[in-house]
Amino acid sequence: MPLNRREFLNAAAASVVTGLVASSAVARAASGSTIKAIAFDAFAVFDPRPVFALAEQLFPGRGAELSNAWRTRQFEYQWLRALSGHYVDFWQATEDALVFSVQMLKLDLTADKRSQLMAVYLELKAWPDAVPVLRSLKEDGFRLAFLSNATAKILNAGIDNSGLEDVFEQVLSTDNIKSYKPDPRAYQMAVDAFNLKREEILFVPFAGWDAAGAKAFGYTTFWVNRLNFPVEKLGVVPDAIGQNLTDLMGFVKAAG
Repeated sequence: MPLNRREFLNAAAASVVTGLVASSAVARAASGSTIKAIAFDAFAVFDPRPVFALAEQLFPGRGAELSNAWRTRQFEYQWLRALSGHYVDFWQATEDALVFSVQMLKLDLTADKRSQLMAVYLELKAWPDAVPVLRSLKEDGFRLAFLSNATAKILNAGIDNSGLEDVFEQVLSTDNIKSYKPDPRAYQMAVDAFNLKREEILFVPFAGWDAAGAKAFGYTTFWVNRLNFPVEKLGVVPDAIGQNLTDLMGFVKAAG
């Protein structure tokens, strides 16, 4: 039986969760600290939908089922690897999750299909709203970084594909510490790289569990909830939630 994501996080990573926020939270963020730098999870910026569109193309009528199984197992493998001390990087964990998922669903994964599905991770581009917002934040003097479980190769490919080569000061992959978010050491990477207090860094995740991990660590956290997922029930709440980076810009201006 696949590991229940919520049960796993409750048991093994109590430093994770998200929640809805009233406008008063923006006021608290504004009065509590001055944001000097912003760290982004990869998929808050890069659109992963082409991966799942290709899954449907290669497995007509089964793509959504495969995508859901693959995405769930992908993160379960990362967390289990980190907790058990048998680390492999995001690329390997993702490929292993793909192989498991097609076997579970009794699909035929040829070497060519396997290669195509993995290669899409090196072809991802930014969400339509991302580039103008990132450039505006950069022009406004914010220091920007990626802080992601994805490998540096995936992150740098996405930067190149999106024309963002001059935007990010740091490209931080948790592969450098041989672990994954929500390990507190992963969030510490941005503190060390920026040489700032954690209260001076805004973290922008794609996943609810990542929003919770960052908030529990001490970051001001804006969850880009692009998939309109419900709130995780893990004991902490992000400072704000929006649907895209345009909403993030509104939060930053209010907090500034």
